[in-house]
Amino acid sequence: MHKISWGIIGCGDVAEVKSGPAFQQCEHSELLSVMRRNADKAKDFAKRHHVSHWTTNADEILQNSNINAVYIATPPSSHLAYTLKAIKAGKHIYLEKPITVTLSEALQIETALKNTSSKLVVAHYRRKLPAFLKVKELLEENTIGNIQWAEIRIIQPNKNKLVAQTDENWRLSPEISGGGYFYDLAPHQLDLMLNYFGKPQQIQGFAANQSGFSNANDIVNGIMEFPGNVQFNGIWAFNSSSPKRIDRCKIYGEKGIIQFSFFGDEVKLTKPEGKEIFNFKSIPHVQQPMIQTAINYFLGKEENPCSLENGIEVMKIMETFTR
Repeated sequence: MHKISWGIIGCGDVAEVKSGPAFQQCEHSELLSVMRRNADKAKDFAKRHHVSHWTTNADEILQNSNINAVYIATPPSSHLAYTLKAIKAGKHIYLEKPITVTLSEALQIETALKNTSSKLVVAHYRRKLPAFLKVKELLEENTIGNIQWAEIRIIQPNKNKLVAQTDENWRLSPEISGGGYFYDLAPHQLDLMLNYFGKPQQIQGFAANQSGFSNANDIVNGIMEFPGNVQFNGIWAFNSSSPKRIDRCKIYGEKGIIQFSFFGDEVKLTKPEGKEIFNFKSIPHVQQPMIQTAINYFLGKEENPCSLENGIEVMKIMETFTR
């Protein structure tokens, strides 16, 4: 195998800019087909992105012998079924987050993947973006000394009451998304904590639906202990009365603090001797570095950048925080 020939199952909003174009721009990669249940939207996506084939039936992609890898970017409630089919068809898989709606579903994928030729990468793409690589570099270089604790604050104003229950806001339906906006945003954030600090040794959490504007929890409070007695606490609140949005992570060490935003391109380093700010250029298709690494992994050139086991660990954390 010298090239990865892709099919996209679920060419919706995420595939439009963040990921879709990257499959044609990465080395040793081509995009052969896209699928969406809405025929007009599938046809339109294929036309605008210069993809030769489109379909409303995922089986057409899975049964296509010219396609050796699939990107599964449907709402999470269908991830399990499509992933199991892809494994059975012998395809490699680039799987969107959250990998499933429940931990038990994720474990089904783990069982199915064993003793097969299929390889699976979880689309926790921030691992490969320059700003977050810089954070990892600073930590590995012991820039702020021994790590004491880390905190995440994700605060958003409550606009749920203004949104109708339609296909376009399935994230508010736990049966489709797994658990509201928390399940949509937290996988990337928690995965970075795993990437930086390792597997947590203790996990506790609390969650509630305080506003009642949807069926999903709108506030989640989680604490963890990582190896080396590194403490963690996180708040995800989507019911704030303030219009101000907060998107912040701080990592505290004996010799300083690292601060960054999950949706930004800036890393701040604060030490007793002063502050240093690292700025990075935005990447047009933010998943491209991760997709390129996934391609290299499928071709046997690199290690898996984010394994199914990593995705399962994120699911364990989210379920412990919320259930």
